[in-house]
Parts: sequence; structure tokens; C-alpha cells
Amino acid sequence: MLEIKGISKTFNVGTVNEKQALNNLSLTLEDGDFCTVIGGNGAGKSTMLNAIAGVWPVDEGQIIIDGTDVTKLPEYKRAAFLGRVFQDPMNGTAAAMGIEENLALALRRGGRRTLKPGIRNEERKLYREMLSKLGLGLETRLTSKVGLLSGGQRQALTLLMATLERPKLLLLDEHTAALDPKTARKVLELTQEFVDEQKLTALMVTHNMKDAIAMGNRLIMMHEGRIIYNVAGEEKKKLKVSDLLQKFGEVSGGEFANDRMMLAN
Repeated sequence: MLEIKGISKTFNVGTVNEKQALNNLSLTLEDGDFCTVIGGNGAGKSTMLNAIAGVWPVDEGQIIIDGTDVTKLPEYKRAAFLGRVFQDPMNGTAAAMGIEENLALALRRGGRRTLKPGIRNEERKLYREMLSKLGLGLETRLTSKVGLLSGGQRQALTLLMATLERPKLLLLDEHTAALDPKTARKVLELTQEFVDEQKLTALMVTHNMKDAIAMGNRLIMMHEGRIIYNVAGEEKKKLKVSDLLQKFGEVSGGEFANDRMMLAN
């Protein structure tokens, strides 16, 4: 479902701030893989997701989604392949628009726009059914402005929008990092539920090593723009946080020094 072939990206080339964010990175995800991504600050985790989404072009390499080479496609054209949830609950939705209007935009992602009347009654019925699954009472608030929702409600809505039209690939960029622990747990449960129900292929960047081990069937660890550890299946299920810390030291030649990830475990 996803093939990343030797992509590299360097920012601020030729300046004192030059930084190689991705270094000949390659990764293959099969259809239905749920891969968690961990690594220290500046490891290239979010940069990799931005490269897949087409936020900016890569310097070299290829990105292929479900057999289609999207390397040269602009971000808006890749939207037809992707669902994405960001770290900031304020991203991914239109705050001034109602819940049903945001869902309508998500439902039409990647499709042709027409001059037909907007939201039909049968569509509203679908939205109520989907929102009721969130367990947040949003099914009775279809016309409420999204900007009035709490961070957790908004993130759950964004997750629903990202999966409303089944994406080829779901990108989750630390999507629970800005939430309190109870709300974060709820959003993670919804994430697992949506992925399982639709058999989605997903990449989830997280700073929480316990979550990275508990969720998904694949785990990769990044360091200095490349993948230094790739584990799947039964081997992944047996992992402990201490194993990941030890592995990082072995393959990187140094200690894991990321306060956010250490404090989260």
C-alpha cells in the first residue's frame, strides 16, 4: 500500500541552518499494516509524514501509494489517497463551519465539486450514525460550530473525517499529544476501532513508547532521518520499553535523550 524508496530531504541548503531531515529512507507497508513510529526530537518522524503528504517535494527518491507514484503530485492531489490527523486539534477542521459542514467536506474529499444542493437528509442520517460511535454526544449538535468543541471532541471529529471516505493511507502525527491522558486514551481507542473496522493502512507517530508497543502490528524507530529499527508481529508484541531504549543505544551508538518520550512512560 505504501512504498518509500530512498527519499532524502535537506532544509536550508547552503546556510548555517542546513539540516538533513531524511537520509535515504526506505519503508514498505502492506495493505492493512498499522505501523507506529518513534524516535527522538529531530529524528525525521513528522518530516516523513509531510513527505508522504506532499507538503514539500523530496530531494530524491520515490513515494508510491497503492501502485501510484505520487512523488511529483502536489499536496492537494494526494488528498484523494490520504487521511490525516495532526497534533494540534485546531488543524484538520474548519472552525467557523458546523460539524455537518466539516463532515460534508470530508465525504467529498478527492471527488468532483458540483452545484447541487449541499447536505441531504440521508447524509445527515449517516453523520448522526457515525458521530454516535464517538460517544461524545455530537450526533445532536450537527450545526454547532467546530470552533466551540473541546480539544478531545475536535480531535475525535478530525479522526472521523479522516476515515469517513476510506483512505488508502491514514497518517496520524502525534494526534493525542495535546490532549489530557483520559481524552488521549479515548482518541486512541477510537483510532484502533476505526483502523480495525475498515482494515486501514496507517502510520502513527507517537512520543509514547507504551502506545507504540501496544498499538499496531509494526513498529519503526527513526534516528537522524533514517530507520534504525523495524519490528513486526510476535516480536513486536513481546517488546518492553526497556527493550526499545536498549535497541536505540545499540544502533545509534548513544543513549536515548528525549525528555518527552521518557516522561511519557
